[in-house]
Amino acid sequence: MPTPVSPRILIVDDEAEITEILADLLSADYDCSRAGSAEEALTRLREDEFHLVISDITMPGMSGLEMIPHVKELAPDTVVVMISGMQTVESAIGALRLGAFDYLMKPFDLRQVEAVVKRALEHHDLVVAKQRYENHLEELVEQRTAELDRALNSLEAAYRSTLKALTAALETRDSETHGHSERVVSYSLRLGREYGLSSEEMKSLEFGSLLHDIGKIGVPDSILRKPAKLTDEEWVRMREHPQHGQQILRGIEFLQGAARVVAQHHEKWDGTGYPLGLRNEEIDICARIFAVADAFDAITSDRVYRRGKPYEAAAQELDDWAGRQFDPKVVQAFHRVPKEDWEELHRQSLMPKPDQFDVRQLVPQVESPLEVAVS
Repeated sequence: MPTPVSPRILIVDDEAEITEILADLLSADYDCSRAGSAEEALTRLREDEFHLVISDITMPGMSGLEMIPHVKELAPDTVVVMISGMQTVESAIGALRLGAFDYLMKPFDLRQVEAVVKRALEHHDLVVAKQRYENHLEELVEQRTAELDRALNSLEAAYRSTLKALTAALETRDSETHGHSERVVSYSLRLGREYGLSSEEMKSLEFGSLLHDIGKIGVPDSILRKPAKLTDEEWVRMREHPQHGQQILRGIEFLQGAARVVAQHHEKWDGTGYPLGLRNEEIDICARIFAVADAFDAITSDRVYRRGKPYEAAAQELDDWAGRQFDPKVVQAFHRVPKEDWEELHRQSLMPKPDQFDVRQLVPQVESPLEVAVS
């Protein structure tokens, strides 16, 4: 076992006889050092560690009272005991207010000195133990927080993988939009960052973009995969998919924000959208951002009945519909993103499509980019 280290005491007094008396008394049990002034004591404290400082109050230069705050700053765990004569007893009480632990009266009662020193060092041990305990708690909290963060990140990654798998399964029902959800997530997140969304809003935007068409589970294949233009009655059924999606996600706490995107992604800035006819800022901000990203993908992506348009044409079309279909501030944010960023995202997320002919090529162009995006 390691040899116990004797507590270190620094005795400070301009009278050498006083420091010598105290050192002789205490050196049998403690490692004692001496200093002839407050300034010398502070120099020693900068160089070495002491458990206890015993200091006279009245000294030339810096007084013992003036020294106390410096000791507390240099060595917060070091305990201070002041030496006081009868004429300075009020100063000794003042020293306690400044942070001294106790005081000794001249002339010394040696038993009192031993008792005060013992209490002071016990107090030092308690202070150090308390600090170690608090440091241990902080480390433990940091460790547990890091573990929790890793667990949450792992859980979120699992959620994300599951949702992507679900989205991929849904897209098998409609080969025309294969890869659309992945692309529109990339576009939405880039636009959300430019707009200045919070981290929580970005998660809602990501999951909402990924799941925006989940409500199409409730749309019959006879409508969803119909190789011809939909009738008015069939469009009514198709336009129910935002509400179906909201129902599917209801009660899933971590998808509450995403559910608003799913429910409102076909609402329009001027109130002419569906299913509720919300307008302006009644529409969730993530849904407004998604609407622009969704339309951009619809305009620039190839369909079996038309080629995708270039960036310039898509940007112009968004401008044309700003204030009607789209939030103008979101469109402004779109333009702040460099063209090269959009083109790079398009290259990265564009998935190869199977070569096939679909008689939906006979369906005429619709007027609004949001109508294009509904498929």
